[in-house]
Amino acid sequence: MDILSNTVALTRMQFALTALFHMLWPVLTTGMSIYLVVLEGLWLKTRLPDYYYHIRFWSRLFLLNFGIGVATGLPLEFQFGTNWGPFSEAVGDFFGSVLGFEASMAFMLEAGFLGIMMFGWGRVSPIIHYFATIMVAFGANLSIFWIVSANSWMQTPAGGDMVKGKFVVSDYFQAILNPFMVKSVAHMFLATLETSLFLIGGISAWYILKGRHQAFFSQSLKIAIATVIAVAPLQIYLGHLSAEQVAQYQPTKLAAMESKWESSPAGKPADWSLLAIPDEAHNRNSWELTVPNGLGYILEFRKNLTIPVPGLNEWARNDRPKMVGLIYYSFRVMIGIGFVLTGVMLWSVWQWYRGKLAPAEIGAQKWLLRAWMLVAPLGYIAIESGWIVRCVGRQPWVLYGKIRTADGVSNLPATNVLTTIILFTTVYSILLFTTLYFASRIIGEGPNFELPLPGTDGQFVINTEPAESIPDRRPVEAQQ
Repeated sequence: MDILSNTVALTRMQFALTALFHMLWPVLTTGMSIYLVVLEGLWLKTRLPDYYYHIRFWSRLFLLNFGIGVATGLPLEFQFGTNWGPFSEAVGDFFGSVLGFEASMAFMLEAGFLGIMMFGWGRVSPIIHYFATIMVAFGANLSIFWIVSANSWMQTPAGGDMVKGKFVVSDYFQAILNPFMVKSVAHMFLATLETSLFLIGGISAWYILKGRHQAFFSQSLKIAIATVIAVAPLQIYLGHLSAEQVAQYQPTKLAAMESKWESSPAGKPADWSLLAIPDEAHNRNSWELTVPNGLGYILEFRKNLTIPVPGLNEWARNDRPKMVGLIYYSFRVMIGIGFVLTGVMLWSVWQWYRGKLAPAEIGAQKWLLRAWMLVAPLGYIAIESGWIVRCVGRQPWVLYGKIRTADGVSNLPATNVLTTIILFTTVYSILLFTTLYFASRIIGEGPNFELPLPGTDGQFVINTEPAESIPDRRPVEAQQ
C-alpha cells in the first residue's frame, strides 16, 4: 500500500518524528541536572570560585534545553488524543494517570524550582538555593521514572486485563512495577547521565584544544571522567540485562534484533550474527557474518545453555516486527557506541594515571581531546537507536499482546496526518537550528568570570584566596 495514503503508517511516522526530536532535549536536562548538583555541592563545601562559575556556565545550556524540551513535549502528549484516540480510550485509566503523574509530580516540581536555581543567586540563602537545584534534578529524573514506566507497561502490560476492549486495572502498583520497569528506568537514567557527561567532556575538550581557560575546563573534564568510570561499564551491564528481559518477554523482538530467522532448539547454543543483510521478502539473511554459538553464550553466560531461541519464522508475518534491518542495525549502533564510550573512558583514566591531565600537560593530549569532541554527540545517537529498537521492535502491538497498533490509531484522513508531519518537520527544523545557534553562542562566549560571587549573611564565609591565586582567564578583550 502507498505509504502516503496509509493513515496507520503516517501516524506512526509522525509519532516517531516528534518523539525522537523531543527526546534530544530532556536527555541533557536530566543528566546535566545531576552534574549541577555535584558542582554546587563542591561549591558549598570548598567555596572555590571556579565551581560557582562552572555552575553558572553549564546552567545556561541546561535552561536552553529545558525550554526546547517543554515546547516539543506538549505536542507529543496531545497526539494520544488526536492520533491515538482508540488506544487512549482503551488504556486511559492507567496510561493517562501515569502521564498525569509525570506532569504534576515531576515536570511541575522541576519547573517550580527552576526559577530559584537560575535566578536565586544572592536572593535566597545558599542552602535554599542548593535545595532548589536538588529539586530540579529530582523532578527531571522523576520524569524518567514515569515516562519509562508507562512505556515499559506498553511492553509488558501488567496489573489488569482487557475487558470489553478496555484495560481494567486491578493493581496499580503491579502495573507501575511491570516486568520491564526497573531495568528500563535504570538503563535510561544511566543513558542520560552518560550522554550528558560525554557532552560536557567534549565541550571542555574543545576549550582546552582552543587554549581557552585550560585550567578551568580541565576541572569539568576530570569530573566527567571520574563519573563515567562507574557509569560507562555499568551501562553496558544494564544493557545486557535489558536484552535478557527482551529474550524472556518479547522473543519476536529479540529475533528481529538479531535478524534470526530459524529457531535454535534447547541444548544447542544459537549463533550470534555480527553483521547481516536481512531479506524480509524471503524470510532470511541474504548475507551474514556469524560467531558460532555466540548468542547462546551471551544470553546464558551464567547458565547451562538450555533455553531455546526462536527465530522470526516461528510467527506469521502479521505477528512479528517489520523493518528488521532497522531494528537489527539500530541495536548494533547502540551497542557499538557503548563500547566506544567505554574505550574513551579507559584511555582517559590511563592518561590521568600517568599525570597527563594536569593543567600544564592536558593541552598536549590533542588526540585524547579530539576523541572526546568526536564522541560528544554519540550518546544521543545511542539513545535514539535504543528507542527505535524498543518501539519498532514491539510491533505489531501498541500494547504488547493486547492491542494491535492498527487498532489504536484514530480514524483520520491520511492527508491530514501528512500535513501535520510536514508542519512538524518545518517547525522542528527551525527549532533545531535556533537551538544550535544559541548553544553555539553560549559556548562561544564561554564562562563569565565577571559575575560577583554570591554574598552571605556571615554564616557562610566565602574563601576568596583561591580566586586570587588563579590567573585571569577572561578573554583578552575583556582583560583590556
